[in-house]
Amino acid sequence: MSENGVKPKHSGIQKSTIFVAVITSFITSFIGSATNLSIPDMSADFKVGAAAIGWIVTAYMLPVAALAVPFGRIADIIGRKKIIVLGIAIFTIGSYASGAAVSFEMMIAARVIQAVGAAMIFATNHAILISEFPGSERGKVLGYALAATYTGLSAGPVLGGIINYSLGWRTIFFITGTAGIIVFVEAIRRLPDRKSTLEKAGFDKAGNFLYVMMILLTIYGLNRFAEKSSALLLVAAGIVMGFVFVKRELKEDAPLVDVRLFAGNMSYTLSNLAALLNYAATYAIGYLLSIYLQVVQGFSSQTAGIILIVQPLLMAVFSPYMGRLSDRISPYKLASAGMALCAISLGMLAFINIHTPVMFVIAVLCFAGCGFALFSSPNTNAVMSCVDKSSYGVASSVLSTMRNIGHAMSMVMITLTVNFNLGDVALSQADPEDLVTTMRTAYIIFTLICAAGIFCSMKRKSSN
Repeated sequence: MSENGVKPKHSGIQKSTIFVAVITSFITSFIGSATNLSIPDMSADFKVGAAAIGWIVTAYMLPVAALAVPFGRIADIIGRKKIIVLGIAIFTIGSYASGAAVSFEMMIAARVIQAVGAAMIFATNHAILISEFPGSERGKVLGYALAATYTGLSAGPVLGGIINYSLGWRTIFFITGTAGIIVFVEAIRRLPDRKSTLEKAGFDKAGNFLYVMMILLTIYGLNRFAEKSSALLLVAAGIVMGFVFVKRELKEDAPLVDVRLFAGNMSYTLSNLAALLNYAATYAIGYLLSIYLQVVQGFSSQTAGIILIVQPLLMAVFSPYMGRLSDRISPYKLASAGMALCAISLGMLAFINIHTPVMFVIAVLCFAGCGFALFSSPNTNAVMSCVDKSSYGVASSVLSTMRNIGHAMSMVMITLTVNFNLGDVALSQADPEDLVTTMRTAYIIFTLICAAGIFCSMKRKSSN
């Protein structure tokens, strides 16, 4: 693709590439947030308890986190179009199978299939998108895809709730599958099949195995940290696998992840670390506020959802603008400013009490939404600018893994804080004063994490 001019034919390809990246970003985020609201109805339909029904979420989350990087490497070797087209097809099949599931076991299997397809999509959609545009437009087009992600997250609770109430939870999967068919056809017809520069590169099977086990053990252990005493051993085993993985990759001529890049390029390392810390800190905002609005303030789940939609909505609106701005202004500076806004938002929530006006909550959500939009697109731009085009797939997948690990870490800290302060009391039955005290403690912890993220984000400037 020439950077000096774009032929009409290429303009059409670029538009199709944006379409595919945007729709795949939307459906993969939408299905997660929309499905969560349907868990109670699924539990009733399949006649399974609270412990077992959680596997509907886990069966999707774990494969996505573990397989994104390996698929990113495969895509960089054999061609990204092949992987994203196959990924969309598998995701679509998994969506329809989930909607048609007649047993709990079939539902879990269908969710795993859906997750494998989603991992292929996460590994390629951003990489394909920025490969078709010059570096001067990288931030802008990444902003479109990230805006679609946030739109999916914000639309999920609203549209998912409406669809689940009116048509049943199965319809959510059928609609997502139909969108998958549409984008599958467009991807086959219009996406360019660029020749890989790594076609002769090897595929490190042992390294892939170590990486997958590292991610599975670590994230599963983190998600079960407060429930099972064995979870600590799982996390420890995951960390050990990580050390073995790094040691092996340092010796490989064709590693799954070029870990030397982390040591030799501090901007790349700090950008990924900043993403990890940002996701770990900000994931708590919506989760804890949803409990606060319903249990403490007494709002209905529908009203709470409308209030909480402010944050992802602002993310969706401002992400393209922030991405475009990061093409002209240092993405490191923008991302640092965004991280600072997120820290301010969390710090404000540390002062919340049972009489806090709802407008204060909305103002905080506005700060957080703008802060995350200001951080996310520029930070993604910064990460991708640190690697060659031949490694876009792996770089995009590593960033996706940072998000998954960050979310898991966030939930661990929330669960531990709640258990320490409230014990086994159900949140809906907790004393409002005790619940608010617990939330304030959690927000102080997350503010400190975000402050560490500001340091990492600003440190990139001096190391660049």
